[in-house]
Amino acid sequence: MTKIAIIQGHPDFNRPHFCHALAQEYEAAALCAGHEVRVLDVANLAFPLLRSAEEFHQGALVPDVAAAQETLVWAQHLLLVYPLWYGMPPARMHAFLEQLFRPGVAVESVQGGFPTGKLHGRTARLVVTMAMPGWVYRWLYGALSAWVLRRHLLGLSGIKTVGMEFIGLCGAGLTEQAFSREMTPEQRAAWLARMAALGRRGA
Repeated sequence: MTKIAIIQGHPDFNRPHFCHALAQEYEAAALCAGHEVRVLDVANLAFPLLRSAEEFHQGALVPDVAAAQETLVWAQHLLLVYPLWYGMPPARMHAFLEQLFRPGVAVESVQGGFPTGKLHGRTARLVVTMAMPGWVYRWLYGALSAWVLRRHLLGLSGIKTVGMEFIGLCGAGLTEQAFSREMTPEQRAAWLARMAALGRRGA
């Protein structure tokens, strides 16, 4: 069985979004399959912005960040779920990841050399929702922000990304009117089934 940490990165806690449904479907299936699951809901965590290199390297940890880092070290697999805003994760999600992957937990500095990852042996999957079709983000925009997370955050820490799911036509974005449609109920059901299957596998 796998120890799984779900990072729910949608910053809106006033109403549920498709990100929440995707993560909940995955969580429920994973628990039923016997995996251990912890959820980090970024919208409900209290943490400040990092404003300097000194804060990034030596700043005190607030309780929610300290607990989240303990979950990061505990987990064998990470599921990161977030909406695409202006081609990037929402600012709150990005700020949380900066706090979560601070030196000493995710990477270790090497005198005169390149930092080394401290989280080898772990895996991760990115699940990104967006208003544009997923293929547009992947092929026309190169899935740039997802690749940055994969290579420069997760990869540098030693975490292997095993998959990236780009879920388009979710609405509420600049490109929503350009494509003039949202996903059908059948497409939504298919994505939820996909997340349940991944949850059962712990992948």
